[in-house]
Amino acid sequence: MRIFIGIVIIKLENMKPLVSIIMGSTSDLPVMEKAMEFLNSLEIPFEVNALSAHRTPKKVEEFSSQAKERGIKVIIAAAGMAAALPGVIASLTTLPVIGVPIKGMLDGLDAMLSIIQMPPGIPVATVGVNAAMNAAILSAEILSLLDEGISERLSQYKKGLTGKIEKANEDLSQIKYKFKTN
Repeated sequence: MRIFIGIVIIKLENMKPLVSIIMGSTSDLPVMEKAMEFLNSLEIPFEVNALSAHRTPKKVEEFSSQAKERGIKVIIAAAGMAAALPGVIASLTTLPVIGVPIKGMLDGLDAMLSIIQMPPGIPVATVGVNAAMNAAILSAEILSLLDEGISERLSQYKKGLTGKIEKANEDLSQIKYKFKTN
């Protein structure tokens, strides 16, 4: 048993993240945990950090300029209100950046508009407000282009979505009303 645990520890120590999840602050953590859970379930190595475009701009620049050489393939950047973080990161790297607008003021509309209104040459893929899981799924789709294992696990996940809807329709068929026709 000890040998097996030692092997697992070595494997984890040598694991390099493929996805980097960046938050403007740890107040975004409850939303971003959905992305972490999804990446973990698909066995995609990831890292998580808090960086602020306004409070730690030098650290954002350092992270962005070094992410590719560290092996990061996709960056998920969450931000609320002014939501500058995804765009600033995208301006400093050639890696794909997925922005997650965080609900705050104006129900997250302010953050969403800040993220999607990028100038030509600085694209940021943007998911819905608080849609961290969709950002993780999009990351997996990007990674699956070159990794058959991720592709297969993602395919299994998507097949599971079909099963959920089939089950929902089965459950709905059991609901009885006088004028319900199905």
